[in-house]
Amino acid sequence: MKPVADSKELMKGAMILTLAALVTKILSAVYRVPFQNIVGDIGFYIYQQVYPFFGIVMVLSTYGFPVVISKLYTEQQAAGNRGRADRLLAISLMFLGMIGVLLFLFFYFGAAWIAAQIGDPELSLLFKVVSIPFLLFPVTSVFRGYFQGKGNMVPTAVSQVSEQFVRVATILTLAAVIVQQGHSLYAAGAGAVFGSVTGGLVSILILGFFYLKNGAGNPFRNFSAKDWWGDTAWVVKALVIQGFAISISGMLLILLQLADSLNMYASLLKMGLSAEEAKSAKGIFDRGQPLIQLGTVVATSMSLSLVPAISGDKSRNRIEGILPKVRLALQTSLIFGAAAAVGLSSIIVPANIMLFQNGDGSNVLGVLSLMILFGSVILTITSILQGLDKFIFPAAVILSGFIMKYVLNLALIPDVGTMGAAYATLAAMLVTMLILIKKLRGVLGQPVLSLAFIVKVLFSAAVMSAFLKLFLYITNFSYGYIEPDRLAAVLQAFSGVALGAFVFFFVLVKTKALTEDELMTLPFGSRIVQLFFR
Repeated sequence: MKPVADSKELMKGAMILTLAALVTKILSAVYRVPFQNIVGDIGFYIYQQVYPFFGIVMVLSTYGFPVVISKLYTEQQAAGNRGRADRLLAISLMFLGMIGVLLFLFFYFGAAWIAAQIGDPELSLLFKVVSIPFLLFPVTSVFRGYFQGKGNMVPTAVSQVSEQFVRVATILTLAAVIVQQGHSLYAAGAGAVFGSVTGGLVSILILGFFYLKNGAGNPFRNFSAKDWWGDTAWVVKALVIQGFAISISGMLLILLQLADSLNMYASLLKMGLSAEEAKSAKGIFDRGQPLIQLGTVVATSMSLSLVPAISGDKSRNRIEGILPKVRLALQTSLIFGAAAAVGLSSIIVPANIMLFQNGDGSNVLGVLSLMILFGSVILTITSILQGLDKFIFPAAVILSGFIMKYVLNLALIPDVGTMGAAYATLAAMLVTMLILIKKLRGVLGQPVLSLAFIVKVLFSAAVMSAFLKLFLYITNFSYGYIEPDRLAAVLQAFSGVALGAFVFFFVLVKTKALTEDELMTLPFGSRIVQLFFR
């Protein structure tokens, strides 16, 4: 393998990683529906209390450190510093290994303390299990960084998808078996968390196979005490500053879930709920996570595919080519984010029944669904800023949003319950989005989207929402004629999605939010033009 120099190869590699990320994110969202059906709301609460900590490991080993290692490795290879490139891998493995061991020790031996701080001592077993992936992430991070630095994205893509498949299979299999055998829901939760271990081990085996197949050799062969002192400082500095900045920027949804894991259960208890009621309420609230994640993935996967091209224009100083791509990326995320957020919020009752067997908490989930719009725009702007070499600012803003969410939870949940948590999430995301929009405008020196375009998109979403409310009101009779109710909900939800999408794009076209040529640049744009223009 040779270092990547050709822009077409860069785009090809970026698309491979984008497709792999899309598959893994869809799997990560979809498996939670059958898992909740197996373990119920309380079992879902148990798993979701620990999931954000594993989610942090996934981001570190997938988006954060591999990106930095690959960038540094490519630079050293291009400069002809083969020995320094090898030492980069060795130092990265040792440094990340130290971090991994420290985190493992903290979560394993501090499991009882962490569970007590959250307010549920029975979670200690799950925290012991989730400590193990911290020992695995240094190896996967360095392997992926190495292959990406070589321009070979296939090992990273295969390892990501395989890891997620094995993890999901382990979660669903162990949860079903443990529940069927009559063990506690906490045991089922621990079995589900164990999926992160099996998935991580499979990923390492696949990456190791590719490494040996390519005859890369031992990165420690060019390693000495003198080299250690000469290279450690710049490698560690890059990993700490850039690695953690990129990682935090990719943790938006995970950090919001982490805030809920840390203080929602205890706040619900302060509200006066019993332990079982609080666990059930948190589990119902967590039903929104797969819906939000899937909606955000759909809305952003189309816009984020443009980011590598933006980075390419920046690296070649083609400033005039950046603005049109940034505008298209934001237009795409806003259009599909608004459609997904408002559409899901409008049909949340049948969607809730269809996926989770009943309509409990639909009012809260309806509010929470609006996260999709804010999240889509935030993730798109964050990726654009990273493509323009702005790493620190978006990470700092997202971290501040997490703090805001944590504090608002404490203030709102004791008064209005899980609805307070939903309001806290939307407030934190709205502030984060506005700050990032202002930053992007400052970097580019001009606004990207016109106010008229934004108003037309929101108006189209409002018309769609009104139509869907009327549609549900008319078709609610089906629950009395179609048995079971879940089948009626399936028919209502899917027909609502199709009709809502039609209405949204019909209004979008008729208000001339986009010209025919601009519509053609959108995903499925040719279909939209054929349907509404011709």
